[in-house]
Amino acid sequence: MTDDRSWHDKLLGGFRRTSDRLVGNLAGLGAGRLTDEQLDEIEEALIASDLGPEMAARIRRRLVEVGVERNMEELGVRLVVAEEVERALARVAKPLEIEAFPRPQVILVIGVNGSGKTTTIAKLAHLFAEQDYGVMLAAGDTFRAAAIGQLATWAERAGVPLVSGKEGGDAAGIVYEAVKQATATGIDVLIVDTAGRLQNKRELMDELAKIKRVLGRLNPASPHDVVLVLDATTGQNALNQIEVFRDLAGVTGLVMTKLDGTARGGVLVAAAEKYGLPVHAIGVGEGMGDLRPFDPREVSRIVAGVERVQK
Repeated sequence: MTDDRSWHDKLLGGFRRTSDRLVGNLAGLGAGRLTDEQLDEIEEALIASDLGPEMAARIRRRLVEVGVERNMEELGVRLVVAEEVERALARVAKPLEIEAFPRPQVILVIGVNGSGKTTTIAKLAHLFAEQDYGVMLAAGDTFRAAAIGQLATWAERAGVPLVSGKEGGDAAGIVYEAVKQATATGIDVLIVDTAGRLQNKRELMDELAKIKRVLGRLNPASPHDVVLVLDATTGQNALNQIEVFRDLAGVTGLVMTKLDGTARGGVLVAAAEKYGLPVHAIGVGEGMGDLRPFDPREVSRIVAGVERVQK
């Protein structure tokens, strides 16, 4: 697993773009009551940092409240930003818990092609295996032959079994077979890959509905989770994907990937504030241990650049 220092360093890289932009716009704030012009600039900086208009407006209101009580300087503003970001993230930071009975707990993983969906499935498998759960994967994305091959490679790397079929095969049939095998072998968690094409929403919706019907016949509580994988480098487009998939597939939680040095990591905060969906984990690299639940306080202080001022 990624050690804590390495994880922290990778988080710093993942939110660097957001933090740099915010820090640059706050630099030079003198002590004193914030003017309307300064508040406008701070709000614009927050929006430009991908934190979203809802969060920016909330932080502005809080700055006005705090400013009435005391003079504000740059560190004070950053601390308010950190507090509000932490409050938003604390509401949604919820690791995936394996609680289903009877087993297996079925997790449908959805997302557009290129979002990091396949690697995220493998990393989730690794995360659960580290917690001593029995894990199985199902290659439900039969639309792309590459998806089946990639998942097979990752399953082998993670050391977990995979149920798959042929390209163009019946995804619901593969999922049915996977549930039967998982039940027979005492598997705790079944993670199901699904097609990521949005070009034909009706076709995708029909396929997901069929998978859900098959699962429901085997266990009325299944699927237990519908997890949407988002690519942090796409910024505000990630929010559009939440909107589409939430209505399309009944999303129950999020995983945000590709939080590396080029990421627009502030979108994690915007998603938390706007949609309030659980964020189960974030990804900061390509390694198996580079996906894990996050600490809202740690992330919020990095986003606000608090550590830089206090060093």
